[in-house]
Amino acid sequence: MDSTWLVLLSLALGLVVGAGFVAILHVAARRGEQAADVVNSGVPDGVDQIIDALGSAGIVVDPSNNVMKASPGAHSLGLVWNDTLVQPELAELVDTVRRSGESISRDLVIPRGPFGDASIHLHARVARLGSRYILLLAEDHTESVRLDEVRRDFIANISHELKTPIGAVGLLAEALQSAADDAEQVRRFGERLSQESQRLARITQDIIELSRLQSSTSLANPTPLAIDDVVVAAVNQNRVAADARAIELAVGGSSRAHVYGVESMLVTAVDNLISNALQHSPERSRVGIGVKVADGAVEIAITDQGEGIPEAELDRIFERFYRVDQARSRSTGGTGLGLAIVKHAVQNHGGEVRVWSQPGRGSTFTIRLPEASTQLPAASANGAVRASIGDTP
Repeated sequence: MDSTWLVLLSLALGLVVGAGFVAILHVAARRGEQAADVVNSGVPDGVDQIIDALGSAGIVVDPSNNVMKASPGAHSLGLVWNDTLVQPELAELVDTVRRSGESISRDLVIPRGPFGDASIHLHARVARLGSRYILLLAEDHTESVRLDEVRRDFIANISHELKTPIGAVGLLAEALQSAADDAEQVRRFGERLSQESQRLARITQDIIELSRLQSSTSLANPTPLAIDDVVVAAVNQNRVAADARAIELAVGGSSRAHVYGVESMLVTAVDNLISNALQHSPERSRVGIGVKVADGAVEIAITDQGEGIPEAELDRIFERFYRVDQARSRSTGGTGLGLAIVKHAVQNHGGEVRVWSQPGRGSTFTIRLPEASTQLPAASANGAVRASIGDTP
């Protein structure tokens, strides 16, 4: 009987100890799972989808400043590389929020990339995301800042440019009054007054044209255009000025090329380049206008035999009101807006304008436009084009 009780007691103790051991193991396992959850926890549910849907830059950073999630915008702006915040200014904002726990917003100017001196303007907002992560949102304000600077520069420039002819008109009007009894003086002052009023009208018209081109970066209703017709129209607008200085306008043969666009804009662009070439060409010289098609692009090249442009000036000649030779430009009546109009008109057509020049060897401006895939009907004005330019080399 005693031995039976001993056996039962041993079994009972074994069951109790075993159950306790199993319970301990279960608790330990639970704690290990919880620890693993803390270590391996990912971005909170739904945040992934939100970050992916952001058009701007969105970044989620862990306690070690590793990037757990970044939007396409963050990568395109160069804020993230190899799962790390590239810009030290952003990393500093993240550290500040992690220490203080308070959300902050900052306007930053950071380098656009590792090369050059270009920069981007960001408005960054940083806040905690749960107890573990930091959320960084950044909006690119570079374009709005650029436009604001352009607006300020434009107002300053136009005020200066208009002041000269307006002042001249006022002085000439006074001179006319004082010379009322001298017919020769009245005639001379009257001619000067007419010249200044025409210059003022040209500046005003160019400002209106440039403003219209800058108001949109695309064309509303482009149509297929025969580029030869565009060139002939622009050449005809400059024949009187060329003949007055005995400058030959040498137009190449018909290219039969077509582009999509607005004819008036392209005629204005080519007209401005031809007019610019005439202004900077000596008398009895030659201005060449040629068209060719290469690799899906239509190229219109205008070459003069003028004084050329110094290399240091080439990057600035398409700026509004910029003149290589201030005195010469004013004497020829230039507004300083012609090349800016060319640039924006061509860009609105999805093209580009290039320039080659060397002092003493003249300049070549080349407009490159995408060739249209659809040709105009056979009844297009190609016949008229050939008739207009057939007698030129």
